[in-house]
Formats: sequence, structure tokens, C-alpha cells
Amino acid sequence: MTQATDHRLAPVPAPDPAHPGPAVEPAAETPAAETPAPRRPRLLVLDGLRLGAAVMVVAYHLVGDKLGAWQDPSAGAIFGPVHAVAKYGFLGVQLFFIISGFVICMSAWGRTVGDFFVSRVVRLYPAYWFAVLLATGVLLLVPREGRPEPRQVLGNLTMMQDFLGVGHLDLSYWTLTVEMIFYLLFAILVARGLSYRGVVAFCALWTIGSLVAPKFGNTWLIQVTAANHASYFIAGVALYLIHRFGPNLLLWSIVGLSGLVALTRLPGLARAREVGYLPSAVIVVFFLALMAAVALGRFGWVRWSWVATAGALTYPLYLIHQTLGIALIQRAQGHLSPWLLIGAVFAGLLLAAWLIHRFVERPVARWMKPRLTAAVRQAREAH
Repeated sequence: MTQATDHRLAPVPAPDPAHPGPAVEPAAETPAAETPAPRRPRLLVLDGLRLGAAVMVVAYHLVGDKLGAWQDPSAGAIFGPVHAVAKYGFLGVQLFFIISGFVICMSAWGRTVGDFFVSRVVRLYPAYWFAVLLATGVLLLVPREGRPEPRQVLGNLTMMQDFLGVGHLDLSYWTLTVEMIFYLLFAILVARGLSYRGVVAFCALWTIGSLVAPKFGNTWLIQVTAANHASYFIAGVALYLIHRFGPNLLLWSIVGLSGLVALTRLPGLARAREVGYLPSAVIVVFFLALMAAVALGRFGWVRWSWVATAGALTYPLYLIHQTLGIALIQRAQGHLSPWLLIGAVFAGLLLAAWLIHRFVERPVARWMKPRLTAAVRQAREAH
């Protein structure tokens, strides 16, 4: 999922969706000349795409998932063609990963590794902590497979539960582990200073690592290289280089190879979700084509201010939709018509996401950022 990330295009002033305000990033090395990329406006289209990906995932879990909340009759019987489409909504996560590769490379350019660390912590943890506590409360009131244990709650608050051997309170959280692995790998590159050549080398080395890791049959090695998902992030990173420096055969080759790797590994995911491979492949190709259009500047006409607000709801919506949404459906499906109920649940989730963004995410981030920045600066300057 992504996930939800701040959208800044160096060297252009652009606001962070979670923390409005201008920020100027320095020009960076170009592949062939020292002329910086021309100034471009903020890519509002990415906010819209993130929301679209989140809606896909919400639709999958609440309408399309074979293990969803609807008991009798099934979601397929209730929603018919809508269910048939919604069951492909799990692929919204793949779109999240592509967008994440694009925007993390964009937002990290010109930053120190300390700045990168602060931006990720401030962006991810406030809403996540609230979501974990909310999920705990919901699961205590409406248990699904037993009540959460204190160890599970504490482990989930770290966002490192996969590494601690603790189960996810909300199954949607698995994507956060994948995102964190990407951040850690990319932070190594940020520490060295981002450059065109360095990022291209990163894409090449990560591609090789993700292809080789499964050959050893070691689950840990597969996890730490994010082998099953790396190609989506790599495609997004290469597409940002296209956006920043202009298209060339090398960058398109990275995108193309990443797409081929993703499509080659897609059958296993499609079988696990009990959907067709061909429709899944068409959707993934469409996502790559859509992001390629973004990289080439084809969506500069998107200027609606509400898109940024909608994009800001994506992360809290993703965090709360599964546990809270399924609990609401389980409790109310015998009292409201299915179509009215699903509409009310979706509207309620959007409202809850806005409240979390407005009264949790933004205030806590404003409090955390200067203090965490000062702490990182102190650690850097201490002798």
C-alpha cells in the first residue's frame, strides 16, 4: 500500500500532503549535462491515484474478498457483477508499490538520511498508532478469531511485527513491512547522496537480488529483499528518473524488465486470490502505462485542489478499512439492505479517515517533526 507518502518534486517547491507548506529542494546531478530539470508543478494526479488504489483495496476486502464479511448470502450473490470486478481490487496494492517507488525517490532527492528518516517516521507512525489502538478496541468488541493479546498489540505498535514473529492485528498491515524494507534499502542510497547513476545502480542491484534470493529457498532472505514485490518499486523509481531527467532506452528497459518480472510472478498471486491471470495482468500493465503517462507529464492538467485532500485520506483509510469495515458489516448486515449498508460503511470510513488525518495525523506530526529533527541533528553533531 502504500502507502501514503509525501509528494515533492525536486527542485520545485511542493507541499507535503500531510504537512502543507512550501519546501525547496536543491538541483541534482543530471545524466548527461549539469542543467537541472525544468520546473514543474506538483503532481496532484498522484494523490488521485493513491486514493483510487485505496478504494480498490477497500472494495476487495468489503465486497470482493472470498473471505469477506458477508455470510448469508455471499457477497457474490448479493453484489453480482460488482463483486466480480471488486475481487481484482487486491491489485490496488501493486499500484501503491509503484507509486511509492516514484514518490519516495522524488521526496528523498536532496535530503540527508536524517531528513529521510524523520519524514518517514512522522508520516507513517501517528496515524498507524491510532489505527492499531482502534483495531484493538474493535477486535475486543467484535472478535473475529479470538481477542488480541497484549503481546500482539505491543508488537504491532512497533510496525515491526513480522520481524518479531507477532501476527498482524489487521491483515492489511503486511504491506507496511514491505514498504519498510524498501525504505531501509533506499536509505542506504540516500546516505550516499542520490544521483542519477546511483539510483540506476540501485535498481539494477535490487533487481538482481530479488531474482537471486528465491533460489536459495531461504524465507528470511526472500523477505529482506522483498523479492516478490521489488519489481513494482523498481519500476516506480525508474519512472521517476524518466520524469526528472527525461526518457531514454536504459530507463525504459528498467521499467520494461520490472514489468516482465512482475507479470511472470503474477500467476501465483492470482491463484491465491482465485482470480484469472489474464485480467490481473491487464490491470498491472494498465497501472504501469498510467504511471508512465505521469512520468511523461501527461497529467499536468490535473489542478483540482480537492485531489490533495482526497489523497491525504488514503493512508488512514487503508489502515482502518478492513477491521472496522468488516466489524460494521457483521453487526449491521441483518438490519440494513446490503447496498445501503456498504454505501454507509464506505462513507463512514471516509469520514473516519478524515477525522484521523485532521485530529491525529496532522497535530501529532506537527509536534513530532521539530523534536525528532532536533534529536537527529544532535546525534549527527555529537562527539
